[in-house]
Amino acid sequence: MASPAVSPDSSSHEALSSVNSAPACSPTSDSENLSPDELELLAKLEEQNRLLEADSKSMRSMNGSRRNSGSSLVSSSSASSNLSHLEEDTWILWGRIVNEWDEWRKKKEKLLKVGTARWFYFILTCSRWKLVFSGFYPFFPQELIRKGIPHHFRAIVWQLLCSATDMPVKNQYSELLKMSSPCEKLIRRDIARTYPEHEFFKGQDSLGQEVLFNVMKAYSLVDREVGYCQGSAFIVGLLLMQMPEEEAFCVFVRLMQEYRLRELFKPSMAELGLCIYQFEYMLQEQLPELNIHFRSQSFLTSMYASSWFLTLFLTTFPLPVATRVFDIFMYEGLEIVFRVGMALLQFNQAELVQLDMEGMSQYFQKVIPHQFDSCPDKLILRAFQVKYNPKKMKRLEKEYAAIKNKEMEEQIEIKVRRGRAAAAWGCVSCPRGHSAHPGPHLGCPWGSLGHSQGHLTHPQGHLSPSGTA
Repeated sequence: MASPAVSPDSSSHEALSSVNSAPACSPTSDSENLSPDELELLAKLEEQNRLLEADSKSMRSMNGSRRNSGSSLVSSSSASSNLSHLEEDTWILWGRIVNEWDEWRKKKEKLLKVGTARWFYFILTCSRWKLVFSGFYPFFPQELIRKGIPHHFRAIVWQLLCSATDMPVKNQYSELLKMSSPCEKLIRRDIARTYPEHEFFKGQDSLGQEVLFNVMKAYSLVDREVGYCQGSAFIVGLLLMQMPEEEAFCVFVRLMQEYRLRELFKPSMAELGLCIYQFEYMLQEQLPELNIHFRSQSFLTSMYASSWFLTLFLTTFPLPVATRVFDIFMYEGLEIVFRVGMALLQFNQAELVQLDMEGMSQYFQKVIPHQFDSCPDKLILRAFQVKYNPKKMKRLEKEYAAIKNKEMEEQIEIKVRRGRAAAAWGCVSCPRGHSAHPGPHLGCPWGSLGHSQGHLTHPQGHLSPSGTA
């Protein structure tokens, strides 16, 4: 996997040099085994190659060659004249990606349809495809995203990444604001705690607090099962720093629907339990010494990692670093939270194993958040060196579901047995299995044992007055 510290242009040059050094192959012999769809795409690639070869300008000298389109979302000419060459090239690449987003998406879907591996074989092993590769490079923005989306592009790129540009729910937003929500009082109480030091959200009557309240209220009406959860306000707050409230609302709805956040913020928080379970497995497998130390100090994973998953590190790192992580989250999902979390533990293992529980708590609060203030690239690089196996995570998800199902069955069985015991004693039981009276029950040979606390539990574990188990 390419290092985030490498510039976009150097990445493409390295790829092209590897293509040049690769042995030439014969597309004719390979094409005999292609399907009609694959032959059609091959013809299009050949046409693209011919056009690129006819063009005397390479991708690095695209400054004046981009066509101005009235329908373009962002113009490449928006790059300031005082930018360095590297910054200017990055802006041009991002301008091209945004302007031609639909084309990139269609090409990506087409490649996936006919078999990505085969086309990358053509592109990477045949020297005659080197210009095609350079033409396709901007349409694969993963490495650019890992290097950080330029600030002025974030609003539109985040919307494009999560497909939130044309959502029907946007038309409902103004009407939702006219309605009342049962969560309003809770939202108002928490607003002041969200980015309290940020200028946009300072002050009770600030614009930031007002629009944050609007978006959180609107979502609580759209999704009444989730309603409002405090951690979600930090995510919405970050979106509002980049875009107007209507767009922020649409992006948040999409994140809740498609990025597992809705499951994280449900009242049961079952998805958070799953994430903690999966993270504990990674910790045990990759950092066994630190895992043993945490256990010896009763330092639970949920004590330090819950906020990582619920706020995507927005309450852990300063905004410049947290926003870099959020860029990647928008493209790759929750995987980046696991990667960054493990990278932090790997980086700090030697210090953590020397500390007790209180010392570790202080270390997580005061030291870890500022370790990468001046070098977020270092954090991202370390994160993508962490071992992450999607298939293993799926297996752990099934394991966790089986464990929770078994626990639920056991709880149901306990309630049934308590109900039977209550009926045998002639006691009226509440839904939680407690007796309805605080004192001794006439006819119960155990007197007040268990009943004084409202529970129906015999000291020896028996469940009936007869003494049978």
